Amino acid sequence: MYIKVLCVGKLKEKYWSDGVDEYMKRLKSYCRTTVEEIKESKTDDVEEEGKNLLSRIEDGEYVITLEIKGKRLSSEGLSEKIGELMAEGRAKGIVFVIGGSEGLSKNVMKRSDFALSFSDMTFPHQMMRVILLEQIYRSFRILRNEPYHK
Repeated sequence: MYIKVLCVGKLKEKYWSDGVDEYMKRLKSYCRTTVEEIKESKTDDVEEEGKNLLSRIEDGEYVITLEIKGKRLSSEGLSEKIGELMAEGRAKGIVFVIGGSEGLSKNVMKRSDFALSFSDMTFPHQMMRVILLEQIYRSFRILRNEPYHK
């Protein structure tokens, strides 16, 4: 089982890159994790971005899209979701998808197996990448009953 994070756009500020690097380093102890950046459309064309995102999703991968209207989970709930997917063995990997500034295309949302919401608020996509990786890391700590601040 592996985790892939698909993101629209590049990280521009060093502090976001440093945050991503830190959690990627921590996650190495738990599972193979990759972050793939999709080029942001110059015209905010979500359909173009959607095609690029879908081209990076393989058959057999479980897709979790980050959507404002998705289901909210606690840290323990996300941990349980990841644990169930790993235990079931039905998916060869878990793919988290973070859209661009205009959101996700209908085709990407249609391909999603689970829509996850962190809040009704909108966050910068660069920040969301760090928050997501931190929550994935926290999920593995919870699954292994390892201490982590609450």
